[in-house]
Amino acid sequence: MNKIAVVILNWNGRAKGLIEKYLPSVVKYSANATVYVADNGSEDDSLLFIAQHFPTVKTIALEKNYGFTGGYNRALAQIEAEYFVLLNDDVEVTFKWLRPVIELMESDDKIAICQPKLLSYKDKTKFEYAGAAGGYIDYLGYPFCAGRLFEHIEEDKNQYNKVREIFWASGAAMFVKAKIFKEMGGLDEDFFAHMEEIDFCWRVKNAGYKVMYCPDSVVYHYGGATLNKINPKKTYLNFRNNLLLLYKNLPAKQLNRILRKRKYLDILAAIVFRFTTSKAEYQAVISARKDFKSMKDKFKAKRNEQITNYPSGVLKKSIVIQSKVLRKTRFPQLRSWF
Repeated sequence: MNKIAVVILNWNGRAKGLIEKYLPSVVKYSANATVYVADNGSEDDSLLFIAQHFPTVKTIALEKNYGFTGGYNRALAQIEAEYFVLLNDDVEVTFKWLRPVIELMESDDKIAICQPKLLSYKDKTKFEYAGAAGGYIDYLGYPFCAGRLFEHIEEDKNQYNKVREIFWASGAAMFVKAKIFKEMGGLDEDFFAHMEEIDFCWRVKNAGYKVMYCPDSVVYHYGGATLNKINPKKTYLNFRNNLLLLYKNLPAKQLNRILRKRKYLDILAAIVFRFTTSKAEYQAVISARKDFKSMKDKFKAKRNEQITNYPSGVLKKSIVIQSKVLRKTRFPQLRSWF
């Protein structure tokens, strides 16, 4: 059995130029791991290219595109390892990126998930949007990161160089103990893509495990290689899945109050999109709320009614108010509200 399996989910990565650009660093700096590319039903020559140019990389061919959640669930079910590393296809890794994370996770049986420091491939002096120095969430369900509050992205000046517990780890580079991944039932495939890692981390924390940030491991994430930041489909998935996330994981005593507030905030967001971005973004929010309502009955069975409190890492104030109204742009300005 492998100790560490680094698993990259690929969909037409050869056609997009991702395989030849990012896979070399993973192969070079993952000597103590087995590298896998799980192909999500690509229509290009990704698998042939990997076989010809990266013979040490193992491949898993899935018959169609199952999304991030379904693709990883099916791929990881075929791999025996102690640790899974879910790695995006647009991530460049660095020398000895695996060791500090594995050492941290081995130091505590309660640590289930860990993420490295995520910096931007486009500007390596700055944190990357999707993960930065570890993920958090406010009581209304809005996610944010140390090193990134909405559009405010900090330079890395070693200000987040301490190991600490976080709320969620980015799916761009997520280390997880394989036993716990299977114990928790893997990723929720109803999410398809976006917010699935937050849901997974929330469930893991509710089960009594820890999610950690390890700054001694550094990777560079390009971001937006599958869906750009401004994209109606991404907007739809983010809004729909965020509501599903709350419905599934909120303590019962908080659920109705939070969902009522979110209804008004989502309507406000849709109006802002309509007059500042595009009608397609507006419609994406409306469709997300409609589809959330249609999926609620299915998600009732997934709710954990035994949970009575938020786990650690939830901001007790609105991150929207703190950032947009009170102009707080750095994570340390929020710490008194956790």
